[in-house]
Amino acid sequence: MSEERVGFALTGSFCTLETTLTAMEALAEDYPDILPIVSPAVADTDTRFGRAEDFHARITQLCGRGVVDSIREAEPIGPRKLLDVLVIAPCTGNTLAKLAAGVADTAVTMAAKAHLRNGRPVVLAVSTNDGLAGAARNIGELLCRKHYYFVPFRQDDPEGKPTSLVADFGKLTDTVTAALEGRQLQPLLLGPA
Repeated sequence: MSEERVGFALTGSFCTLETTLTAMEALAEDYPDILPIVSPAVADTDTRFGRAEDFHARITQLCGRGVVDSIREAEPIGPRKLLDVLVIAPCTGNTLAKLAAGVADTAVTMAAKAHLRNGRPVVLAVSTNDGLAGAARNIGELLCRKHYYFVPFRQDDPEGKPTSLVADFGKLTDTVTAALEGRQLQPLLLGPA
């Protein structure tokens, strides 16, 4: 087990939250010191995929600590150097756009801004229906930036949703390990599942 401190930020790609929690459990086997962070959508929105309070309870139980869900709580992550790596999973198209534009208006985007000031890695696990459309430019922008690393991803339904991309959450732990070593896990673009 590693002693690195991991921030794990969840955003509102509700259809992948269950898969994300499974990936978080697997990550905790190697990196048990996890600080959970949630966007307002995850904190407050009940959907057909589950109730917000149930996700909140599971995240809290898994991490053994309360969830960071405000800008005020996320801001000290940078000045206090609280994390060695920050994971944003699932990372929605909305969050990609905010990161690419430098917007820090949620706990998740503030955590990224605060963490990046220390030159430490941010791992993105993309999950967005417009990854090969509107979000493509933001993915490209972040691929060019230092300290951003992507969990390898693929089209999740090329026929039914031809612009949709989703990370291979089974590769999350390996991506975190690679990012802590300063390298992008390869291959980045995966073939059909």
